[in-house]
Amino acid sequence: VQLQASGGGLVQARGSLRLSCAASGRTFSNLAMGWFRRAPGKEREIVAAVNWSGSGTYYADSVKGRFTISRDNAKNTRYLQMSGLKPEDTAVYYCAARYGSMRISDPNYDYWGQGTQVTVSS
Repeated sequence: VQLQASGGGLVQARGSLRLSCAASGRTFSNLAMGWFRRAPGKEREIVAAVNWSGSGTYYADSVKGRFTISRDNAKNTRYLQMSGLKPEDTAVYYCAARYGSMRISDPNYDYWGQGTQVTVSS
């Protein structure tokens, strides 16, 4: 499975961005996907995760109510819609995938995209 993340950029606080993660390669049934981020000087952390079917989602407390995962199965793509962005959301965002149910820790993911930078200015 190859993952291609895109959609990052520079946005002002309270603005919005939509990240995309396109999957290619093997079959995608039963492929859970997670979004992670690494802020400068911090460890990578989970942001959100979802099962391929869309059943079952997870959001970190820091993004609940502001970020939403959506999907386009025809394009094998998952999206992370981010609104109400804050300067503390500034980070490199990664999408990751694993076969089976979603997990909230990164060692459980086998496939990783290249990361996309999100910078939120105050």
